[in-house]
Amino acid sequence: MKKNIIFIVLIVIIGAIAFIPGVKDLLKNQFFPVATIENAVTINPEDYDIDLQGINAPDTNLKHLKDKTIFLNFWGTWCPPCRKEWPTIQKLYDSRKDKVNFVLIAMNDQEEAVRKFLQENNYNVPVYIAQSPISEKLLPKVFPTTFLLDKNGRILLKEDAYKDWNTDSVHRFIDTVTK
Repeated sequence: MKKNIIFIVLIVIIGAIAFIPGVKDLLKNQFFPVATIENAVTINPEDYDIDLQGINAPDTNLKHLKDKTIFLNFWGTWCPPCRKEWPTIQKLYDSRKDKVNFVLIAMNDQEEAVRKFLQENNYNVPVYIAQSPISEKLLPKVFPTTFLLDKNGRILLKEDAYKDWNTDSVHRFIDTVTK
């Protein structure tokens, strides 16, 4: 009788992993993060071709920043979760700017509103406004959206919500992928 109950429980667990959306990915990311990196989606060179008008940084094109891992964040001053994560992004930038190129793209925003937000909060993370179309692979559906892209164009991480970017796990992850 005990064997039958254990067998049924195992079948239910396997069924949950196989058929409930997100459970498989959650378990894989928790227990096998390296496999997630190895199977990452890749961004093509043409997807990087985005002209960027610098707000507190020189104008550039995203393709010129591929020499390092890229922290790419899409945000807006009008977006409460975006504003909430800014202090954690600033702290991450302060500690990892030598290893990572930070690119924060203000979306659906006026340049003056972005400048005012940065100045009022003493933020100095590089902020841009896109001056050319953004690839469908990168174009956010929600805000904030953040990508961590390696030098080869692999998406190492994608976050479609607020995240505390100043955690030990984020710092360790960045240190691991930038070696």
